[in-house]
Amino acid sequence: MASRSVTGAGSAVFTAALADLRSVVLRPEIKLTEVPAPSRIAPYAVALTADVLETATAEEAMATGRFVLLHDPSEPEPWGGAWRAVTYARAELEPEMATDPVLGDVGWSWLVDALDGRALDYIAEAGTVTRVVSESYAGLADRPATVEMEIRASWTPVDSARIGDHLAAWGDVLCNIGGLPPLPEGVVALPGRRR
Repeated sequence: MASRSVTGAGSAVFTAALADLRSVVLRPEIKLTEVPAPSRIAPYAVALTADVLETATAEEAMATGRFVLLHDPSEPEPWGGAWRAVTYARAELEPEMATDPVLGDVGWSWLVDALDGRALDYIAEAGTVTRVVSESYAGLADRPATVEMEIRASWTPVDSARIGDHLAAWGDVLCNIGGLPPLPEGVVALPGRRR
């Protein structure tokens, strides 16, 4: 897992965070790929995309997302610290979910529960939960309506020694939005899509 050139005052801490990210073991349904990181937001950054796949050979993802870790030793005021996790998760939902009045609250609770469930310290959390309903007309009228949910969130990890656990918590959110139930440690899910 690489990022931009790692040199300077914060490089040792960032290099340790990269090693921690590399050590994370996510659920086997998650395919993680490193992508180019943003270059103007912070001196140090790494970006990952992920797809949640029902099987290793599945062509369509149950959920997709992005995890970006930023590090700025100057501790930008809005962050409240030297680190910032910036995340995105998206999945298609059943059409009846479009009108669920608590869908946003549930989506946000998945994030908070994932972070708290791993006993992570974080501050300055912010984000949105969006539902997108697409209906087709005229020449596309035969397409069924679709509903997508997006969770965009950022937060400041407090303990740089546990950066990998923040990635793991985001993986939990990604699986939740994709319809995979949470699993206790050491338990393997039986194959088959659940929603």
